[in-house]
Amino acid sequence: MPMFVDATPAGQCLFCRLVAGEIPSARVYEDDLTLAFMDIGQVNPGHVLVATKRHATMLLDLTPQEAAAVMQTAQRVAKAIEATFQPPGITLLQANGREGDQTVFHFHIHVLPRHAQDGVTFTWPRKEPGTATLQGYAERLAAAIAPA
Repeated sequence: MPMFVDATPAGQCLFCRLVAGEIPSARVYEDDLTLAFMDIGQVNPGHVLVATKRHATMLLDLTPQEAAAVMQTAQRVAKAIEATFQPPGITLLQANGREGDQTVFHFHIHVLPRHAQDGVTFTWPRKEPGTATLQGYAERLAAAIAPA
């Protein structure tokens, strides 16, 4: 059960329309489960989005096969970006839910070539709860992870 429900019907989703070919896109790669295309809001040359073909709002809505396929496609795209644009770094970014800064509610991951002083920053307040608290968090999460 997803933690966040997108109110946009799948047929009206921007990325679903893009996958269906109803709106144009600069496609980079496609397979049975994923589509990679240029981000219209290029941060740096070679900025690509990898999306699931099936409408899924967020990571928690993906099947294990879709999750694996997205990462395999992201790696394939990252290798192509490295070979083509030779950036000194690459950032993968994937957001879930409004509070997670997701803006398009169809699962996708950014494959972003990075350069020194490109204006992209990731900052958050660092909290250090202590070893005992961290161990408690780890134990709770380990108990919640379903056996493989």
